[in-house]
Amino acid sequence: MRDFEDRAGVAIVSGGSGGIGAAVCRRLAAAGSAVALTYRQNKDQADAVAAELAAHGVTVATDRLDLADAAATSGYVQSVLARFDSVHTVVHCAGPHVPMVHLSRVSPERLREQLDTDAAAFFNLLHAALPALRDSRGSAVAVTTAATSRYPVRDGLSAGPKAAVEALARALAAEEGRFGVRVNCVGPGMLTDGMSARLMASGDLDRRALDAAMANIPLRTFGTSEDVAEAVCFLASDRARFITGQKLDIDGGYGI
Repeated sequence: MRDFEDRAGVAIVSGGSGGIGAAVCRRLAAAGSAVALTYRQNKDQADAVAAELAAHGVTVATDRLDLADAAATSGYVQSVLARFDSVHTVVHCAGPHVPMVHLSRVSPERLREQLDTDAAAFFNLLHAALPALRDSRGSAVAVTTAATSRYPVRDGLSAGPKAAVEALARALAAEEGRFGVRVNCVGPGMLTDGMSARLMASGDLDRRALDAAMANIPLRTFGTSEDVAEAVCFLASDRARFITGQKLDIDGGYGI
């Protein structure tokens, strides 16, 4: 569906070099949107995503951005507006790899750092983009985690800050609806790519943990970044025009 073909401006995708972010960029592009993606460290992967989209005739821009820097984030949004005139969608996919560890082993300093890179980063981006989203009566979607609905042991360093993102998203939805702005969240469960793949590769999730996770998923399968991207792009589109302040878990039923 070409949901964004008639929308002026661009979709901003933070963390567009990651597995989920790249899938979101591809899906938005397939739906007719120009894409402005950001990355923090992985320039090669960001450039590869941009080249892939450009090869299909998509207008795309790629920029390095530390979302924890509020001033830099504000400047970035202004630069996007200078290039594309308007912003119709913001998708927040950015976030560093988070190891699975018991909270008793997490220092207060490490938690504060994670809050900065998750919750503060999301707020910095949305705060900077709100005037543009009001002008376009646009939409924002934050990619969080299914773990805020059903908590897995050792996932507090990820789930806690992402719960703060979800609370901010609900607050923004309540306050910005009068301007026609919608804000929603998507919570990925166990995926065969993205952060889940990194946790498997690092050994944080061993075979026993994977088998236990599978047993707790009614559909008895793991998802993919494309599954998440489909949900993100639906919520960002006008097909979801009467949906705001909600969270949709893409988890195979794990949270039931």
